[in-house]
Amino acid sequence: MLASHYYEGKIEAGCDEAGRGCLAGSVYAAAVIFPEGYTNEELNDSKQLTDKRRKKLREIIERDALAWAVGIVTPEEIDKINILNASILAMHRALDQLQIRPEAVIVDGNRFKPYNGLPHTTIVKGDGKYLSIAAASILAKTYRDDYMDKLAEEFPQYDWLGNKGYPTKKHREAIKVHGITPYHRRSFNLLGDGQLSLFD
Repeated sequence: MLASHYYEGKIEAGCDEAGRGCLAGSVYAAAVIFPEGYTNEELNDSKQLTDKRRKKLREIIERDALAWAVGIVTPEEIDKINILNASILAMHRALDQLQIRPEAVIVDGNRFKPYNGLPHTTIVKGDGKYLSIAAASILAKTYRDDYMDKLAEEFPQYDWLGNKGYPTKKHREAIKVHGITPYHRRSFNLLGDGQLSLFD
């Protein structure tokens, strides 16, 4: 069972992102605030769950959370500010949209920038330790998957339905054959050949 909170007696938001390692598409992040003492034995790191389970849990999270929100940073922004800064910005954008103001923030991973002067803690593998981070990982992943599925209708040749923009062999082969789309991150090593990007 994951822990319900890190900070004692504070309204705490858990944050996580999805899509950081992708070659295409926006990076998504979510922030979730659960009621004090909230429990849910089914919540876990989104990577440990099936797609069907994640979608079902998304409904439960949205029903049970005191507040939740999703933040998005586009491929153009990623290319300007780099993916680490973009991931943190997406989390800040999710926090900005919460209907309840948090008093503290817990974040999956080991990098974050202060948000509105609130105390924050980064937790490696936090999505497998704290309920609110696990919930944020599920929201970020499912909303990003929905977005990539829509982009796949526009550009079916890249197999985004299957890879969600991640650097699979099929995805990189398609880039070699078809070139890139407006959704590809031009600052990334798109072909996986040691070049920093196609545009050096």
